[in-house]
Amino acid sequence: MELTTDRKLNLQEQVKNLKKEKNAVILAHYYQEPEIQEIADFIGDSLELARKAAETEADIIVFAGVHFMAETAKILNPSKRVLLPDLKAGCSLADSCPPEAFRKLKEQYPDHVVVTYINCSAEIKTLSEIVCTSSNAEKIINSIPKDKEIIFAPDKNLGSYLMKKTGRKMLLWDGACLVHEAFSLDKLLELYKEHPSAMIIAHPESEEHILKVANYIGSTSGMLNYVRNSEHDKFIVATEAGILHQMQKDVPNKTLIPAPAKEDNTCACSECAFMKMNTLQKLYNCLKNEDPEILLEEAQMEKAHLPIKRMLELS
Repeated sequence: MELTTDRKLNLQEQVKNLKKEKNAVILAHYYQEPEIQEIADFIGDSLELARKAAETEADIIVFAGVHFMAETAKILNPSKRVLLPDLKAGCSLADSCPPEAFRKLKEQYPDHVVVTYINCSAEIKTLSEIVCTSSNAEKIINSIPKDKEIIFAPDKNLGSYLMKKTGRKMLLWDGACLVHEAFSLDKLLELYKEHPSAMIIAHPESEEHILKVANYIGSTSGMLNYVRNSEHDKFIVATEAGILHQMQKDVPNKTLIPAPAKEDNTCACSECAFMKMNTLQKLYNCLKNEDPEILLEEAQMEKAHLPIKRMLELS
């Protein structure tokens, strides 16, 4: 149910009061609803949020994002309480890499270095040598000695893109993000015909045929920076549509057009149903009740912390 303006403002004010009272911090991903982004202490992509989670002095972290992100915050802050507004806010990409199946693959290639995209479960991180995000993935791959073979998981599209960028051959796990595979090339090209001066920008989780027509490929923060610094004034944006809120605030005089999805929907764009499970009401409830909380076993957190720590040191 959509909130009235008065109810929204009232809830936002109550959340701000609870943050002060409980010494809590709200970390929100760019794909969250605008009313959540508006009251977050920090908005960022996976790398930026991981850094903020590692640095915070708050007693409570409310993670307005999806489950693997909140898990990462807990791994980096084992003694703090980490809350997620809706525990069912999962990730199609993380779900595409079941730990038991991945463990079997790793056992077949014991000499390979395992690099995992941060969009994976805590258990997959325990099976990794180093974690990466789309912001630092190229740097991470280039840091691995040339004589070492690499397993890259779980995103095959990002992995394929990285192989072209780095020249490194990698064994790719067959996983993908439903949101970034939802873009229609035919509809995109039709849209481009209507806006021939537009720059097409895309996230590297998108399929190869989308990346081939993109003028710029980059992480969520990379796309924001590109639009902010570009001399162009019109962009077709191929990533989750939630990014448009912050992007438009950064460049109010530029035209932003969401890349069209294969399926017809209300926004004619690609949205992550998991990201949108978090609502302002759920955010208020979880901060007030300090629940639902992310709970992980200590041994698992210690093991998963190592590859994340390596990533942060390299970044």
